[in-house]
Amino acid sequence: MRAPGPPENLVVEDRPDPDVGPGEIRIAVKAAGINFAELLARTGVYPDAPKPPCVLGYEVAGEVESLGEGVEGFSAGDPVFAPTMFGGQAELVTVPAGDVYMKPERLSFEKAAALPVNYCTALAALVEMGGLHEGQRVLIHAAAGGVGTASIQIATEIGAEIYGTASPGKHDVLREMGVHHPIDYRNDDFEKAINEITSGEGVDLIIDATGPTNFRKDYRILRQGGKLIMFGLSEVQGAKGIFDPRTLSALVRMPLSASPWWKSLGVMNENKGVFGLNLLDWWKKEGLTRLGAMLEDRLEAGQFDPVISKTFTFEEAPEAHRFIESRQNIGKVLLVP
Repeated sequence: MRAPGPPENLVVEDRPDPDVGPGEIRIAVKAAGINFAELLARTGVYPDAPKPPCVLGYEVAGEVESLGEGVEGFSAGDPVFAPTMFGGQAELVTVPAGDVYMKPERLSFEKAAALPVNYCTALAALVEMGGLHEGQRVLIHAAAGGVGTASIQIATEIGAEIYGTASPGKHDVLREMGVHHPIDYRNDDFEKAINEITSGEGVDLIIDATGPTNFRKDYRILRQGGKLIMFGLSEVQGAKGIFDPRTLSALVRMPLSASPWWKSLGVMNENKGVFGLNLLDWWKKEGLTRLGAMLEDRLEAGQFDPVISKTFTFEEAPEAHRFIESRQNIGKVLLVP
C-alpha cells in the first residue's frame, strides 16, 4: 500500500526478504486472506495499520521456507497456516513459531488462509464471550461475509437457532449453510423482523461489525441475559479518510450506541451485556494461544470448512478490494502470489 486512498494505491513491488530470527518461521505464502481491517487501512481510518508504504495482510497459508534458531516441531516444506501482524500479502512472511499451525490435510491452502482471523474472531464472539448454548437464538450480521460464514458453522455445531442479515440474493445460500431466518437488511428493518419472528422475546446473542446505527437496535432486541458483541465499523466503508463525514458521524455516535458507563445503575435492571472485540488488540495483549487452541481442537474434530468466495492474484488486489466493497462476496476473498 503506497499511501491511504483508492484501491489503485495497492501495487506489486519487490522488497527484501524478511529476516528469520530466533523462535521464528518464514513461510512461503500460497494464499493470503483479505479482511475488512485492510480496507479500512487502505482508506486511512484503521489506527493499528503500519505507516505506509507498507504490506497489508493479517493471515496466510503456505509452506515452511526456513526456521529460526530454537524452533522445534516444524520442518522445511511443512504445510502451515498463521495469523500475521500485517505483512502477509507477500511471497514470504516471517511469523513467531507460536503463531504457526499445521494445515489440516483435508483443507486447501486457500481454505486454510481463511481460518486465522475469521474463525478466531467468531470463536471469541460466539464461544468465549458470547457463551452460546444449544437452542439459544443468535443474530449474525453480515452473515454472508468471512466472519459471518465462520459464525454460521460454529453456531450450527452448537445447535443454535440462527438469524442472519444479508442482501436477499444471498438468502438461499445462507439457508443451505444453516441459517434458519435470513433477514433482508436492505429493505427490511431487522429489529422489527426479529420482534415479529420471536413474538417480541428477542435473541440471546448478537455479533455485529456494522457500527452505531445497528448497535442501538441490537441492544433493544436482546432478551434477558442477552449479549451484544461489537467487533467492527463497516458503516464507514467507502469513507475517504478520518475526516470523511460518514466516519466522523459514526465515531461521534459510538459512545451512545449501546449501554456502557453512561447508563450507570440502569444497566442492572436491563439484564443485558455489551462486549467490545478487537482481535488485533487481543493478540497484542495476550497472544492467540487460547483462541488458537479452540480452533485446533475443532479442526482435529473435523469441524469447519471455510467458504471461499473468490481468489485474486496479487496484481488484482485493487479489484479484490472493490469486489468486497461492492458486497458481492459470500465467504472469504483471498490473494495468491
